Amino acid sequence: MHDEERQHEATPTERRFSLDEFSTPSTSWQLDDFVFEPGYVESREELRYLMLSTAQTAPPSPTHESSLTLRQDSHESEHQSSERHQASHILSQGRRIEYLKNYSSEVAPWLDMFDSSHAFGLQVPLLAQTSPALLCAILAISARQIERKEASDGNPTLQNNFDSLELYQEAIRLLTPLLQAHDQAVIPICVILCCLEMMSASARDWRRHLEGCAALFDAFQVHGFGGGLLQSVFWCHARMDLCGALISDGTQSTMITPAAWLPPDTDSLSARQLFNSVKSPDMHANYAVYLCAKACELVSDRTQHDELGVPNGCTTESFSSRWNDLWDDLQAWIDHRPGELLPMSTIESRPFPQILYLHWAAISSNQLYHTACILMLSSMPRRQDAIPGVTGSCIWHAKRICGISLTNPHQGCLNNAIQPLWLAGRLLSHESEHTIVVNLIRDIESITGWGTSWRIPDLEAAWGYSIPKRSNSRQADLSSPQSAQSG
Repeated sequence: MHDEERQHEATPTERRFSLDEFSTPSTSWQLDDFVFEPGYVESREELRYLMLSTAQTAPPSPTHESSLTLRQDSHESEHQSSERHQASHILSQGRRIEYLKNYSSEVAPWLDMFDSSHAFGLQVPLLAQTSPALLCAILAISARQIERKEASDGNPTLQNNFDSLELYQEAIRLLTPLLQAHDQAVIPICVILCCLEMMSASARDWRRHLEGCAALFDAFQVHGFGGGLLQSVFWCHARMDLCGALISDGTQSTMITPAAWLPPDTDSLSARQLFNSVKSPDMHANYAVYLCAKACELVSDRTQHDELGVPNGCTTESFSSRWNDLWDDLQAWIDHRPGELLPMSTIESRPFPQILYLHWAAISSNQLYHTACILMLSSMPRRQDAIPGVTGSCIWHAKRICGISLTNPHQGCLNNAIQPLWLAGRLLSHESEHTIVVNLIRDIESITGWGTSWRIPDLEAAWGYSIPKRSNSRQADLSSPQSAQSG
């Protein structure tokens, strides 16, 4: 194991929580007005119905070529010329150029977090020039992010101004004929709209939002190794799918089972070799997503077998064998990280270490490794020998999850850190640590616009007391870990 992973400062007596002690998502968090807009609710259900209907009626082997392809010549068809003109007209209205700029600078990096080729940041905007549906989708998610940030700043004139709703509805209208034609071009559009929905969704509705996109991936036989734009889109959805599994607190796996993330007829036992054969830091980061999903699947299978009597074959012997195989895969992941996924600097400060990464994919992938380890250690087989060293410490992994988010301010990685931070926060015992984590979660929502504060009541319920809100003047600077920790 690498030196930075071996360092460990002494901690108080460590507590290990079993998964059945984890709380369900809070219902006390106040959703914003957008979620209750009748027009949004109706459009959201229409989109879900259209996606599921398309998936159910798609041919077994899709023959329709995607209309989302970059042209290799300078000639455009009359239809493409018309689409380009329509896209130009869409951009000429209201704040839409501002939304496009915001998409490129703030939103696309979320979506491209594990993609050095920047499919969402570069390829998608180019494709949107001749795809009005795709253009409306990226404008809608950008507008939604701006609206949430402006509302969080307390501007009363902006809190009920939903340009995003108009763009969301227009994207669905333009998307409908593509869905009816079983065009694979619908997949990136639907995933972007799914991200918009997730930004302010109730935690209990998370999987419902993912369901339509998951059905499309299955119908069009899209997986994590297909190459090109659709592969990038798949992994973006996979990260959201994993968040949904983590939210379920050990009761459910991902919507798309991890086996379906691999090429058809691939033996899951060969997954390590398959991921490593790509020789890419991005794919090694995706491998961390896969392994964490496998941990969720294992815990879910065991929970359903033991507590619900589901005959899924997850007997004591099977569980123990699967647990040991997955633990070995996780330790192989951390030991064989490419240089891009190693930290540039690790400082064992209190109460959380400062672990700085230069590569975007390194931030969340290392955090997910620690998350998976907590899940595994919290559900060890009864006769399993204790794991020696810091690797066997839930508290050590929890503190690294917090330290990674405090040290690395990349917005996409902050958004994806909420469930890891919740799992980690449950294990922390000191009031100063609790305050830092709660303030970090509040700051993530303020900075990114992504709904995160719903996890705070869950943590406070676990700790048995509430953390007072902090004045704006004391808002943490996430790029300065020491400042954030001393607040």
